[in-house]
Amino acid sequence: MKILVCIKQVPDTTDIKWTENNTIQREGVESIINPYDVYALETALKLKKILNAEITVLSMGPDQAEDILRKALAIGCDNAVLLSDKKFAGADTYATGKTIAEAIKAKIPDFDLIICGQFAIDGDTAQTGPTIANNLDIPQVTYVKDVLECSMQHLTVKREIEEGTEIVKVLLPALICILKGYEEPTRPTINGIIKAQDSKITVYSHEDIGLAPEETGLRGSPTYVSKAFRPETKGQCVFVKSSDEIIKKLEEFDIING
Repeated sequence: MKILVCIKQVPDTTDIKWTENNTIQREGVESIINPYDVYALETALKLKKILNAEITVLSMGPDQAEDILRKALAIGCDNAVLLSDKKFAGADTYATGKTIAEAIKAKIPDFDLIICGQFAIDGDTAQTGPTIANNLDIPQVTYVKDVLECSMQHLTVKREIEEGTEIVKVLLPALICILKGYEEPTRPTINGIIKAQDSKITVYSHEDIGLAPEETGLRGSPTYVSKAFRPETKGQCVFVKSSDEIIKKLEEFDIING
């Protein structure tokens, strides 16, 4: 089985800065793997053990996104692909999904399963995974909580719905979007870190995947952000460890005496 995991680099900070186009500035900002994508990686690693799968991890972003790809390699992924091109900057979910799908068609067409995180914490739209599936014309299952059964032909998964949960069987090739799972994130080993540092990351531009500049990035995005702002802080949370601290804090805020 060949598994493709799409991961995203997100800012590791609440001090978000925006570009002149009201998109998030990513270059030069401390970043992490999107938390939901961590669970997508864990699902792939679980299937790798069961089916001896080969995992390719893919990300779209600036050069610094190589960092999260190497972290994925360090925990057990086999190959890494980075879609990096200034023409990709400012892409909305439509342009992002289309670009990733075209890269898969052109460069990684022999996949059996694509796994994405359900949400990205910097956008929270839950649209990129379904957009990829739509462009590839493959079935998709969203809000997946767990993979119950797997084979080379199909997966059986448990997904969350408004009324509770449901069990879905999907034929491969397919795409699934993962929610927070039950497993603890895998920690890299020393050998895994060494392997990741020595591994080659394949980089593709818009020309490599056969897309015109106007089909990608800001120019290829039918939506735009008209305004971006940081919500006003109206209160704060105070953590205390004992009843004495509770009384002291209440006195400070004049809740007891006021």
